[in-house]
Amino acid sequence: MAKMNLAIHGIDNKGLGARWSDTFARDQHPDVQMDYVMANPPFNIKDWARNEEDPRWRFGVPPANNANYAWIQHILYKLAPGGRAGVVMANGSMSSNSNGEGDIRAQIVEADLVSCMVALPTQLFRSTGIPVCLWFFAKDKAAGKQGSIDRCGQVLFIDARELGDLVDRAERALTNEEIVRIGDTFHAWRGSKSAAVKGIMYEDVPGFCKSATLAEIKATDYALTPGRYVGTPAVEDDGEPIDEKMARLSKALLEAFDESARLERVVREQLGRLR
Repeated sequence: MAKMNLAIHGIDNKGLGARWSDTFARDQHPDVQMDYVMANPPFNIKDWARNEEDPRWRFGVPPANNANYAWIQHILYKLAPGGRAGVVMANGSMSSNSNGEGDIRAQIVEADLVSCMVALPTQLFRSTGIPVCLWFFAKDKAAGKQGSIDRCGQVLFIDARELGDLVDRAERALTNEEIVRIGDTFHAWRGSKSAAVKGIMYEDVPGFCKSATLAEIKATDYALTPGRYVGTPAVEDDGEPIDEKMARLSKALLEAFDESARLERVVREQLGRLR
């Protein structure tokens, strides 16, 4: 099926390997390093082929009852020196401290491999109710081909949980404008050419995005949940003096009380006629 999918899209399938296999457990490309990796691995696998001597576990041996950090380290192991990766993971991966996962995450953060974390809205996947996030990794965050701004020692946090529209009761989807907003935010933070062409400059937006230092992340015990960093949206001052606002709101509340009392009388009269 993978070969058919690649053929339909006009992509060479020579890189798939000689035969079908679970390349996570049995690497079919042991000597190959990748410039780009995109992955949506299965979440929270409890029964997986764990070998404590596996060279992929550079940052710590993942727990036997959850493969989330096995997938993350597998991907990092396969990245070339200037490689980048984007991975869909369950939200728990951002803050779990179970069975050494917090220690593994701390090691990955201190190695300065995390580029950006995006918290996504719920119900994006019809097949699961598990809330998800995006991890973005970069082997090189210095100024250069990948961006004109040196982001070594920094991580961009984007909280997109409030974005998206319901397609139906079971599924939510991000609009094209929202996807562009997230992408533009990252490219502006990185100082990429696409942001420069659009004239976009990065700045922290309370409630949406924040560029945090490794010291700030360490202070939260290496939790990577964007909500911990972006804060709450700024409340715009409407310019109305507080005494005038209180008088206006008090009047509106008293009028609502009067209307409620009137409606109660009407309902009681109607009920009385039914007796």
